Amino acid sequence: MSTIGRRRWKVLFALLLITQLAAVIGYHHGDLDETVEHIKIGGLFDGATEDVELAFQYAVEAVNNEKLSYSNYQLEAQAVQVKYGDQFDASKKLCRLLKTGVAGIFGPSSPKSALHVQSVCDEKEMPHIETRWDAYTKLPTLNLHPHPHIMGRVFLDLVVAFEWKSFTVLYESGPWLPGIADLLKMYDPKGTVTVRQLDLGLNGNYRAVLRRVKLSEDKRIILACSIDSMPEVLRQAQQVGLLTDHHQIIVTSLDLHTIDLEPYQYSGTNITGVRLIDPEEDKIRQVADFLNASQIAKTLELQDGLNPAKMRVETALMYDAVLLFAEALKHLIGSEPAHLLEPIALRCDDTATWKNGYSVINYMKSSTIHGLTRSIRFDHQGHRSDFLLDIIELGPAGLEKVGVWNSTEGLNFTRKKEQTLLAFDDGTLQNRTFLVLTAISPPYGMLKDSPVKLTGNERFEGFGIDLIHELSLMLGFNYTFILQEDGVYGSLNRDTKKWNGMVLELLEWRADLAITDLTITSDRESAVDFTMPFMNLGISILYRKPTKEPPSLFSFMSPFSKQVWLYLGGAYMMVSMSLFILGRISPKEWDNPYPCIEEPEELENQFSFSNSMWFTIGALLQQGSEIAPKAPATRAVASIWWFFTLIMVSSYTANLAAFLTVEQVVSPISNAEDLAAAGGTIKYGAKRDGSTISFFKDAEYGTYAKMYQYMMANQELLTSSNPEGLQRVKTENYAFLMESTSIEYIVERECDVTQIGGLLDDKGYGIAMRKNSPYRSALSEAVLRLQEQGVLTSLKRKWWKEKRGGGACSNTMEEGGALALELANVGGVFVLLIVGCVAALFVSFCEMLCEVHSRTRELKVPFREELMAELRFVAKCHGNTKPVRHRKSSSASGENSLELDVEDSTSSSKQDISGNGMGDRLPKGNQRRQNGGKLALNGNTRKMLSED
Repeated sequence: MSTIGRRRWKVLFALLLITQLAAVIGYHHGDLDETVEHIKIGGLFDGATEDVELAFQYAVEAVNNEKLSYSNYQLEAQAVQVKYGDQFDASKKLCRLLKTGVAGIFGPSSPKSALHVQSVCDEKEMPHIETRWDAYTKLPTLNLHPHPHIMGRVFLDLVVAFEWKSFTVLYESGPWLPGIADLLKMYDPKGTVTVRQLDLGLNGNYRAVLRRVKLSEDKRIILACSIDSMPEVLRQAQQVGLLTDHHQIIVTSLDLHTIDLEPYQYSGTNITGVRLIDPEEDKIRQVADFLNASQIAKTLELQDGLNPAKMRVETALMYDAVLLFAEALKHLIGSEPAHLLEPIALRCDDTATWKNGYSVINYMKSSTIHGLTRSIRFDHQGHRSDFLLDIIELGPAGLEKVGVWNSTEGLNFTRKKEQTLLAFDDGTLQNRTFLVLTAISPPYGMLKDSPVKLTGNERFEGFGIDLIHELSLMLGFNYTFILQEDGVYGSLNRDTKKWNGMVLELLEWRADLAITDLTITSDRESAVDFTMPFMNLGISILYRKPTKEPPSLFSFMSPFSKQVWLYLGGAYMMVSMSLFILGRISPKEWDNPYPCIEEPEELENQFSFSNSMWFTIGALLQQGSEIAPKAPATRAVASIWWFFTLIMVSSYTANLAAFLTVEQVVSPISNAEDLAAAGGTIKYGAKRDGSTISFFKDAEYGTYAKMYQYMMANQELLTSSNPEGLQRVKTENYAFLMESTSIEYIVERECDVTQIGGLLDDKGYGIAMRKNSPYRSALSEAVLRLQEQGVLTSLKRKWWKEKRGGGACSNTMEEGGALALELANVGGVFVLLIVGCVAALFVSFCEMLCEVHSRTRELKVPFREELMAELRFVAKCHGNTKPVRHRKSSSASGENSLELDVEDSTSSSKQDISGNGMGDRLPKGNQRRQNGGKLALNGNTRKMLSED
C-alpha cells in the first residue's frame, strides 16, 4: 500500500473516532431528537493538510454542541481529499459534493484549484469560504485571511518604523506579488527598492539570487514566500552570508512561529514577523489538545504532537470559518422558512442555483465573532478588518512578542527599543582608529593660530574638533583628522548620479567619519548614515542692521492715543462748564467783594466762564490758579477733577520717558515673504551647491519656489562660501540666506549685521558615516548623553561667545545706560511753545484792536490816532502804569461826573468822587446790588431790588 493510501486510511480512522465522539456527546446532552435536520458543508483538502481537515471536523462538532443546539438543525461535515494543484480532480470532487446538497464549500488551499472552485461556486451561487492568501476573491467567496492590501500596510508600517531607505524584496511566486505591489504603491522610497524572484529555475536552489543580494550590499530584506519554503530559504541565506548581525529581515508569512528558528537565534540577524493567533489563549490550547489526541489515536508520524504555539494560521482560520458560517446560518434560520433554507442538490452541467447562497455570505460579512484568530469582522468590500497582529522578533531566547498592529491604530511597540550595542560595537570602538574628515568652516573646524608649524590633530580646533574629542573619551576610540581641501560638503549630480565632496570621500572609503556644519538632508541620507543631530537649526536671513526710525516731532503726544486726547479735551470742557454752572447755582459762591461794607449793593461770583476754564486747565497742568471753590458742589467737582488729573498726569509721565528714549528700528524686510516681494530692490542669494540652495530647489511653498527661480535667474548672486556672502551683505544692498547657527556666530563678531525673521525650515547637523555603519547607534547614543549632560551647550557657548572674538557685539549693546535726549526727541515741545507764544501775541494784538476801536467810538477820536498812541506806548517797553483817557462831557454833571486827565504815566490822577467811589472797581456784570429783598440776575451780577 502506498504512503498516500495509508494516510487516507488514517484520516478515515480519525473521522470514525470523531463520529463516535460526537455520538457520545449527543447522548450525554440528550437535546437532539429524531427530527434533527442535517445541513451538509463540504471541505476540499489538498496536500499535507491533516491539521486543517481535523480543525474543520472539530469545528463542526463544536458548532453542533453550542451554536445550533437550540434548533432542529445540525451541520454535517463532508471532507474530501483532492490532489494539490490538480484542477480536474478538484472540479470532479466539487461536483460530487454539490450533488449531495451541501450549503457551503471550504477550501482548497492550492491557488490553481481554488480559482476553479471559485468560478463554479460563483455560477451556482454556492457560498465558498477560503483561508488562504488571495488577492482576487469575488462573490460568493469569502476569505478569512487578511487581504494582501492590508498586509501591505502592515509591512509598510514596519519599514517606516525601522527607517529603511533602501531594501530588497524577495518573492517566491506570482501570488505574492499583489501584496508587494500594494506595499510599493503606498511607500515613497527615498532610496532604492530592488525586487527579485527566488528560485528562477524552479529547482529549489536559491543561492544564485541570494548571492546577488549579498553583492549588492543591501542589508535590509523583505522575504515573501510560503512557510514550506521558508526553512530552506533561510538555510541557504545563512550559507551565502546574508544572516549576519548587519542584516534585517521582515518575513511576510503569518506562520513564521511554526518553523524551527534555533539555528539562527544567535546569528544576530534581526528577523521580524507577524502572527495572527495568540498561543496563550485557552481556546487555542483546547483545539490543539484535541488535534493532538486525534493524531495520537491515528498513530501519525508526529512524535511531539501539535504545540499550540506552532499552530498554523490556516488551521486556525478553518476553525473560525466554520464558526462564522454557523453564526450566519443561525441568523438565516431565524429569518427564512424552513423549506426555503434546505439546500438542494446541484449539478455542474445545468443552470440551477441555490437562492440562499448569497444570503449566507451576506450574513457572514455582517457577523462578528471571536475565534482562534481573535476578532473576526469584515468591511464593505468583504475584506477582513479590525484584526490584531502580534509583531514578533527573533532573539537569543527565540521568538518574542515586541509589539502589536491593528487596522485602526497601526503599529505600536509594546516595549522600548533595547540599547543593544552588539558585540562588534563594543569590541570595534574600543581602541579603533577613525579617519575623521573635516573642513575649514568657523567655528566647527578651524586651523589654530600658532607661531610654530603644527602637525596632525594639533592643527585643528573648533566645535566639531572638541565634539569628536569628547566622543573618543566616552567610547574609547582614537581618531586622526584629515582636511577636505576644497571645502565641498557633498551634493548629488542628478544627471550622473555621482556624489562629490565629503560624501564621496566616505563612499570611497577614504574616511570613516565626517564632521562640520554638515546638514542632514534626504539626499545625503540616501548615500550615507548620520548620527542623531548634535545641533538643530534652520535657514534664516543675514542682512545689515536696520536703521533707527527718527522720532516724531510730536513724540510727546505718543503716550496717549488720539482717542484719549479727544476724551481728555472733552473732559476739560465738561468740567469747566460744570464749575461755571454750579458756581452760578450755589449761593455760597456769591461773595461780598468788600467785607468792610456790611450791606453791599452787589455780590461777586469768581467762577465766570473764563475763570472756570482757567481753574480747570491750571489743575490739569499741576499749576495753581488762585481760585478756591467755596460751595460743596464746586468743591466736589474740583476734587474729582484733581483726582482725575493725578491719574492722567502720572500715566502720561510714566509713558513719556519710554516714548522719548526708545527709538523704533526700521527694516525694509522682516521675513522671507518681504524679501521675495522686494522685486529685486534688495538682492539676495545663498551658497552655491549647499544644502540651503537645495532646500529652495525642492520647496513646494510658493514663496520659496519664487525665491529659487530668482536666484537661478541671477546666478551672480550665489556665492562660493559664507564669508563671501557676509562681505556682500556689508558692502551691498544684499541679503544672504544661510544656516541660523552660522548667523549667530557672525552677529556675535560683526556688529553691523543681524538676523532677519525666524527660521524657514527645521533641520540638524550630524556626524556622517558610511551606509549601515555598525557604530552609528553607539555614536548617536553618545551624542545624546553629551546633550543631556550639557556638554554640547558648553561647547557652543565656548566657540560662539568666548573664542575668536565672540561676544564683542553683545558687550557693545550692554554698555552705556540711559540715552541722552536729542533735539529731535523734544522738538515738538519747542514748536508748541513757539506756537503758543505767537498765538498769545496774536490774541493780545486782537484785544488791543478791539479796545482801541471801542475807545475811539467812545471818545470820538480817529482810530488811527488812537492806535498809533497805543503802539507808541507799547514800544516804550518801560513803566508799569498806563494813562486812562476819558470822554470829556459838554456840560458838567456836578457830583455825578468823573474826569481824569493824566499828563504822563507817572503823574498822579485827579479824582472827583461821588458816593462811596467803590462801585467803579468791580467788573461790569460781576456784581450784585442789594436793595431790600428782590433779586435781579444779569450776567454774573445779582442786584438786590427793594420795593418803593
